[in-house]
Amino acid sequence: MNQSPSQTARPRTYRLAELGLLVLAIAVATSAYALVGLGVEDTIPANVYGYAAWLAALGVILHIIVWIKAKYADPVLVPIAVLLNGLGLAMIYRVDLGRKEYLGSAMTQLVWMTLGVGLAIAVIFVIRDHRWLRRYTYVSGFGALVFLLLPLIPGIGKTINGARIWIGVGPLSFQPGEIAKILLAIFFAGYLVTYKDQLVAAGPKILGIRFPRLRDFGPIVVAWVASVGVLVFERDLGTSLLFFGLFVAMLYVATSKVSWIILGLGFFSAGAVAATFLFSHVGQRVSGWLNALTAEEYNKTPGGSYQLVQGLFGMSNGGLIGTGFGEGRPNMVPYAESDFIYASFGEEIGLAGLFVILLCYLFIFQRGIRTAQQLRDGFGTLLATGLSFTIALQVFVVVGGVTRLIPLTGLTTPFLAQGGSSLIANWMIIGLLLRISDNARRPVEEFHTGVLRITEDPEPVPAGARANDTAASALTVDEDAPTTNLPPADSRVFDDEAPTTNLPPAGERARGQAPNDTDATDQRPTGGER
Repeated sequence: MNQSPSQTARPRTYRLAELGLLVLAIAVATSAYALVGLGVEDTIPANVYGYAAWLAALGVILHIIVWIKAKYADPVLVPIAVLLNGLGLAMIYRVDLGRKEYLGSAMTQLVWMTLGVGLAIAVIFVIRDHRWLRRYTYVSGFGALVFLLLPLIPGIGKTINGARIWIGVGPLSFQPGEIAKILLAIFFAGYLVTYKDQLVAAGPKILGIRFPRLRDFGPIVVAWVASVGVLVFERDLGTSLLFFGLFVAMLYVATSKVSWIILGLGFFSAGAVAATFLFSHVGQRVSGWLNALTAEEYNKTPGGSYQLVQGLFGMSNGGLIGTGFGEGRPNMVPYAESDFIYASFGEEIGLAGLFVILLCYLFIFQRGIRTAQQLRDGFGTLLATGLSFTIALQVFVVVGGVTRLIPLTGLTTPFLAQGGSSLIANWMIIGLLLRISDNARRPVEEFHTGVLRITEDPEPVPAGARANDTAASALTVDEDAPTTNLPPADSRVFDDEAPTTNLPPAGERARGQAPNDTDATDQRPTGGER
């Protein structure tokens, strides 16, 4: 019998759309690089063609790998990441030209970008199914702890600008906390999907809000103590805020309890107030934020508000559309290529350009959250949410500090700012989101990864067949079986964006199959109800 078109349709891959967006992103980034040379030196840089070819090669190679290994992946992530990275390279080159001595920082950053793209490709190749990471929940937690403690080891730890968050190997330095944030997202996702039932248990009701039981406060207290430990021993306010905010956000997604947000804000506020009075470096940043425009704070050395105020004046000078690439004076701001690169963009491309950059980050966050919603397994949903929120929170903390919405923290703007550690970590996050989004939309008959096997409904039992024969013929799964137990392929309907990992009702699954990590409280419709 002929099947209707709706029964044979497959989700669109959108790879050609990705290629078109990628070409546009490379053209914009190359144009910005050329405009910097015209604005500063009245000539197009001699290496513009080599730069464009290198950038295009990285983008196209990643695009081809995604097309081959993750063809259902989100088509927007790679172009936006290449666009932001390319614009960052152009601004780093512009700040470099404003120095007395040219350092070639943009080419160094391009090398780091090459390594980051290579690691994103490795993630796509190695991690064929994101649920495989759940097996290493506690290994990831231990690895994150090791990376966080590395800067405290004498001999390899380095203190830069008052923060001890770097390790040095010869002439190179690396910030291990950037890798730790990825490992923490994996650990939090695995832990919360396992113990969320205990965390949502009934507790006292205060002012109409149901709070967790006292004995369930343990996880948030541990996370708070760990973040305060980073603040105390490594003197890094930004990393401390990022880790604690990541945990609270994932905790809320796992439990859907507003009380955890309230408790998280309460714990953070208490820690911030205490740190302001107990630790001088935190007090200096708060004072520079509150009294930035006073002469005393502006002229204070070190720890004054000179950097912040110069950045604000630079963005004010840019106005709505900016002075143009190469026409401003971003070098008047210390660390204009790293901590304050957002202010440098504000001066030369104006408020309109800053809104476009924020929209790019918003798109990454939105696509990550959409992927999380398409997934059926709780671990994948939490991991995609955590990775997306990591980028979003880091952008908020950096932009909030530069615009004087919150105190400065010392974090770098993802993809834009100079720094190999952050760039590598964020490209690895893009690789993970590509793999997770591919798994979210991939049809089940194409989902065999070799890591986790798919279970299907058993064949009808013939009359007179023995029970042992039936059990032997049933497909088996391991303890981490994926949650893609769908009806046979010829009975399903696929649309462009519908999740492809929905389970039939629990009562229809074959007896003897291993449990999976599907949320017991998940009420989203199954494949047969769409």
